[in-house]
Amino acid sequence: MTNKKTLVIGASLKPERYSNRAIRKLLSYNHPVVAIGLKEGVINGAIIEKGKPDFENIDTVTMYINPHRQEEFYEYIISLKPKRIIFNPGTENAYFKNIAQENGIEVVENCTLVMLDTGLF
Repeated sequence: MTNKKTLVIGASLKPERYSNRAIRKLLSYNHPVVAIGLKEGVINGAIIEKGKPDFENIDTVTMYINPHRQEEFYEYIISLKPKRIIFNPGTENAYFKNIAQENGIEVVENCTLVMLDTGLF
């Protein structure tokens, strides 16, 4: 398995949140993680930043914000040139999906946690 640098958008410091669980699980599978959230912090060594940091070499973006909140990130995510975007349940966005695909980005509508546990990540 190759390690896939993953950007988690919508990261939360609350352990019960799915974004937090995803960060911890990604790290447990040895995938490097960077994250964007409303509050800065650290989860098991992964740094959560605010805004739109200049990340490089992003393989996967996994979404944990609703479609309306995603709008401010469209251009930013496309500029990162990820190989794929994962829309977790509740984050599906047909409009952004089309934009991503037009830019050569694979779009997956699935749960990051399930994908990791079943080897689909």
